[in-house]
Amino acid sequence: MEILETIGFDLGHGETAVAKAVVESIEPPQMLEINNKKNQITALGWHPKLGYLVGEQALIQAGVTQLTISFKQKPNNDPKYRETISTFVATYYRLLKESKQIEGGESSYFYIGCPSGWSVSDRIEYQKLLQEAGISQINVVPESRAAFMQAKEAGRLEYDKLVASVLIVDIGSSTTDFTLVKNLEEIPIDFGSNTLGASLIDKAIFAQTLANHEQKALLEKVFKEYPHHQARCELACRKAKEDYFSNEQLYSDPESFARGFESINEQIYFIPQVNKLLMEEILNQPLAELGFQSWIQTFNESLNEAQEKLEKLGIVPKLVLMTGGASRMKFTHILCQEMFPEPETLLRPDPEPERCIALGLARVGRWDLRAAAFKQEVNKLFTSNQLKTLIERHIPELIKSLTKPLTDGLIVNAVKPGLKDWQKNKIRTLADLETSLIGRAEQWLKSELAVQIINNQCAFWFSNKIQPDLAAQTDPICRKFQIPRSSLRFQDSIDPNFVNPELRIGDAILAETVAFIVNVVIGGGTVASIITLILTGHLTWPIALVYGASVMAAGMELNRKSVQEVIKTNVDVPSWVRSSFLSDKKIEEMCEQIKPELEKVIQEQLTADREAFDKLIVKVEQGLQKSLSNKVQSCIILIQ
Repeated sequence: MEILETIGFDLGHGETAVAKAVVESIEPPQMLEINNKKNQITALGWHPKLGYLVGEQALIQAGVTQLTISFKQKPNNDPKYRETISTFVATYYRLLKESKQIEGGESSYFYIGCPSGWSVSDRIEYQKLLQEAGISQINVVPESRAAFMQAKEAGRLEYDKLVASVLIVDIGSSTTDFTLVKNLEEIPIDFGSNTLGASLIDKAIFAQTLANHEQKALLEKVFKEYPHHQARCELACRKAKEDYFSNEQLYSDPESFARGFESINEQIYFIPQVNKLLMEEILNQPLAELGFQSWIQTFNESLNEAQEKLEKLGIVPKLVLMTGGASRMKFTHILCQEMFPEPETLLRPDPEPERCIALGLARVGRWDLRAAAFKQEVNKLFTSNQLKTLIERHIPELIKSLTKPLTDGLIVNAVKPGLKDWQKNKIRTLADLETSLIGRAEQWLKSELAVQIINNQCAFWFSNKIQPDLAAQTDPICRKFQIPRSSLRFQDSIDPNFVNPELRIGDAILAETVAFIVNVVIGGGTVASIITLILTGHLTWPIALVYGASVMAAGMELNRKSVQEVIKTNVDVPSWVRSSFLSDKKIEEMCEQIKPELEKVIQEQLTADREAFDKLIVKVEQGLQKSLSNKVQSCIILIQ
């Protein structure tokens, strides 16, 4: 079946939230509800008649005999842990399907988050555990990636920030993760055993409240016999903490308190309370879980370690993105800003950290599927020979575009100078002229000017022939995935080496072309007049000079062809004859006369040089594949 939706499942240590994104849409993901709430306490309860309950219902439903909270951790072999996780996920999955909020089955692909510090093997093991809940299509991805994607998709990250260095600080209930995103690649900053979570503050409030409770001994006995009561009291401490950090200014008054409430029975109440003075005491007290360092001290040291690691890499983050429910604690913003000050680094706390990861996970899932489909569409151009066919179709136009400038260049830089040298008696024979023309033509064709002409024509050919046809193939792909058409276009100047055919004009093509020029010179009106004079006896001295009087006396019969060869090879025509018969005007006329035929010869020779253009087809095809692949990697982040 086709995957229709991606489900972002943020199973947090403290809270759980779920969001859904439709694959074939770019509309923002929608938060899903359990028990009519978009966020639920991560709690699993057992009721003898109602079965398993999750979230708030597990907390408030009368008759719940077992209650477990805050149970997310690295996968392990503890049977109780494995059963709790899989049962919680299975119950959530069932409720979502029953409420028709998700399709379920193969139509839904679940993306479930984990701390960035988890290894690949941890993720694989966690995925297997979650699949035991009956969800076949699951992918476990770092929560930092979800936070980055949510910030990007929600428009809180400009493109220059997307491709720069972003430090993501994810302050969760059980861990605090630091992840560097550089050039769209995630690099977890590993601190070893990471136990710095906001739930430690809840436990400290719980311990302080219990220590000061007038019925401490009785409560300890109740908690031991009925653990679900302790779980509820810990949640009351968490609510007091959240209330305090949501209204810090209100609770700066020593007489004002943020309170939680839990009733054990009609006579015993558990009422945690905090204000600014008490919270500062809790945040600065040594905690056994942190090696007897305080929460603030540990967080500050973690920031310092992150900054040192980045400094060793030569990186100053352009942005610090804060997420996780505990990122609402204002003092964490202050410490982050002190460690990474403006203007070099901007601080961006997520405005909805409790929903950020679920929404981001749904977006990551949709992006993964659409990005894979996008790559597949582009790869079809490579595997279907469409690129090769496209290039082959335009080779005749490239040859034609090269012919005229090459002809003009040869005439101006080789033919005219060569004829003028012969005219001025700087070249002795027409055979020498032929050698001179070949040398001049070779020299010019290897010159920077000739190379530039070829490069310009090839670039013009690519831009005006290949690129429009290529755009006709890539534009529909860009429209389909709703990214700018320019993403896959070659709108900048093209590297000449990318489309230069590496013509071997200095070999057979050049020899045949120059031979044609010399034959035109010999057979043309100017030198033909010399031949006519010789054949009619009016100019016999060159023949006598060449063959000798004895040969002439023997009555050797001469025809036009042999005379032409003799003149070409041996006759040094006097300068007064040359200037008379080959004036500057005649040179200009001769060059104009030979231009159409020279263009024809060059075009025929280029067309015959299949090897050069076959290599060009392969080179351009491979170059296009490489360039398109690079463009795909660059623009893939634009897919929503």
